[in-house]
Amino acid sequence: MAIRGATLEEALHARTAESRELVEKLDGGAIRCVACGHRCRIQPGHAGVCRIRYNDGGKLMVPRGYVAGIAVDPIEKKPFFHAYPGSNALSFGMLGCDYKCGYCQNWITSQSLRDPVAGTEPRDIEPEEIVRLAKKHDARVLTSTYNEPLITSEWAVEVFRLGKGEGLACSYVSNGNGTPEVIDYLAPWLDLWKIDLKAFDETSYRKLGGRLGAVLDTIREVHRRGIWLEVLTLVVPGFNSSDQELTNIAEFVASVDPRIPWHVTAFHQDYKMTANDDTDAGTLMRAWKIGRRAGLHYVYPGNIPGVFGDLEGTHCPSCAKLVVGRVGFRVTAYRLRDGCCPDCGERIPGLWAEPGGNSGRPRPV
Repeated sequence: MAIRGATLEEALHARTAESRELVEKLDGGAIRCVACGHRCRIQPGHAGVCRIRYNDGGKLMVPRGYVAGIAVDPIEKKPFFHAYPGSNALSFGMLGCDYKCGYCQNWITSQSLRDPVAGTEPRDIEPEEIVRLAKKHDARVLTSTYNEPLITSEWAVEVFRLGKGEGLACSYVSNGNGTPEVIDYLAPWLDLWKIDLKAFDETSYRKLGGRLGAVLDTIREVHRRGIWLEVLTLVVPGFNSSDQELTNIAEFVASVDPRIPWHVTAFHQDYKMTANDDTDAGTLMRAWKIGRRAGLHYVYPGNIPGVFGDLEGTHCPSCAKLVVGRVGFRVTAYRLRDGCCPDCGERIPGLWAEPGGNSGRPRPV
């Protein structure tokens, strides 16, 4: 697609740098971007599917030097339930996405170059300032989120490189539409990766603008590399909520590793998806039971806090005792000893530490 002369695009083009890592040079000045599973072939003067990575005279130009959103969040909001419970995560994001999900809750940032109603002003910032803010607000983790981080991976790595030097863990909250090249590029810098497995049907994925196979491959490869992985499915009535589809998702996750946490979270009407019903607690309980039947050790119903008893908490898969209690984004109990159940000694997989002091409430910085 040709690059339009829109004001927002002009503002973003002024905040770019050349990428030499996630690009292949082709004949006639064309390039192939390998940051996401679309693997766009981009002619000079045109942009990829995401509309923010573009070909300028045979050079791949990518976002740099700004954020569209930045805040301190509980790490449980990401959600990561098996990493640094109760800790703060400094979340930052840019603009654009390689998907076009009709129910996107971050559509103001993700769909900014597709939808004239979307968009927010970029805020100029350097990696040093992001890391400084993380330290100031006692964040243990840096998280690239709000838009799709795969398409801004060069910027994330620039931030993470500094963050690692300050002892911070680094994470992605992603749709998982990856490539082997981008996983190779990110692996040295990522400690945590949350991947949305949005459906288990190729037709559904095409409606969202992606491919199921690319996401499944990314989940397998992220796990193989030892990056801590949690998988989330937003359960949308009438879209992916059938017993069969949820079973297919749960059985796939279990086939990779039954110890991978699976979050089944509630949909609410948003953006362009306003005909589907909001997800009720009964639907999430059905998904929870399906996940457990599939052999998953850790299934977490989410987005309706306080109605599932202690199921938002982590239970030992051996003796079933509660080892980490949660309500919503708040940690209510922490009983692990060196990552193990204090009652039977079973090791609970994750990146554990004594809980931090967040209040369970996001706040801007």
